[in-house]
Amino acid sequence: MLEHYFSDPNALHRLRTGSSQPYIDDFADSLRRAGYAAESTQKYLNAAAHLGHFLQARKIRIADLESKALEKFLRHIPRCRCALFRARKVDDHTRCAAKHFYEHLIRIGICQPAAVVAQPLPEPVISFRDWYRQHRGVSEQTMVQYLRGATALMEALGPDITQWDAKRVRGFVFDCAKKKGTSSAQQAGTATRAFLRHLIFQGKCRAGLDQAVPAVAHWKLAALPPCLSSDELSRLIAACDGDSPGRLRDRAIILLLARLGLRAGDVAKLRLADIEWQSGTMRVTGKGRFEVRLPLPQEVGDALLRYLECRPAAEPAERIFLRNIAPFRPGVSPLAISSVVKRALKRAGIEAPCKGAHLLRHTAVTEMLRHGVSLDRIGLVLRHRSLSMTASYAKVDTRLLQLVTQPWPEVHA
Repeated sequence: MLEHYFSDPNALHRLRTGSSQPYIDDFADSLRRAGYAAESTQKYLNAAAHLGHFLQARKIRIADLESKALEKFLRHIPRCRCALFRARKVDDHTRCAAKHFYEHLIRIGICQPAAVVAQPLPEPVISFRDWYRQHRGVSEQTMVQYLRGATALMEALGPDITQWDAKRVRGFVFDCAKKKGTSSAQQAGTATRAFLRHLIFQGKCRAGLDQAVPAVAHWKLAALPPCLSSDELSRLIAACDGDSPGRLRDRAIILLLARLGLRAGDVAKLRLADIEWQSGTMRVTGKGRFEVRLPLPQEVGDALLRYLECRPAAEPAERIFLRNIAPFRPGVSPLAISSVVKRALKRAGIEAPCKGAHLLRHTAVTEMLRHGVSLDRIGLVLRHRSLSMTASYAKVDTRLLQLVTQPWPEVHA
């Protein structure tokens, strides 16, 4: 297998010696099956061999490799003086490759995984977690934020919940606001309020204590929602032209965000079973497990088909969008979806007030308003629970503002 990537006898000798030697061919085969490019595979194999020589020089058996020894190797890399490797370039790619080889050794049973000692959650926080997962349907990312806030509250105020009072709760929130930015402080306040309401519901703390959590000042509706003009949107979509799987994937993602106003999480979770090609619709499950069926525009459907035709094989393959680099797996996160938008904006040369996926959700609403779609119908597409949430977008349309404004009293005098 190594001969497929190396022809130099010295390189083959370097790879075939050291304590990594018995596993290097299998590692190369795993990289090939995962779809790694030849250049990346060569770097990964060199890092694996380097790690083997490092362990051998220190008389550490490869079966005894664990996280501490790996950390020593990672610290060794910048000042490497190994005879076989000191002339070779070592960088962050080498560090990533060494960790990948260690994970491969764990998968094939050569090394033992490190024991993960999780900090046990307090019982009230566990009850809060289980109730929220069952009854509110929050995403795991949101649940992590809520648990972090609930745990921090218990650590700050103590385990005796009956002794908590409004002054101490407010002091905790104010301390969080001093240490965090506006968005993080808002999240901490929301998590604290939700946890207190759960405790009140269970009769474990004083009624009304949730009212002690102050709101963090943030006038999010004071400015116009950020959006792209029609010309900028066209340039953004054009920046994803191309026949490579990466560009086809980016184009499909951009169109889903810009034409249907989906959230980044909606796109990341989209499954093959959610697309109903015969009826030209798609199912979207958003916040709170709220599911809706949306029309699939021809342009968006064509972009999805072109991507699926050249999409790399991956298991499990139920998610539509895969990672764009090896290993090709359905590990696309909402953050990765926003990164697609950010990179496309950079390629298109567009300076936008914000650079995430939500920019295109605002743009989709603006486009619908420009074409005369009513606010109640826009709210159905966006899956808003109330019209007031959608009404904030009316600020971008002067004609709609004229319809809802009231004349001053003196006009009728």
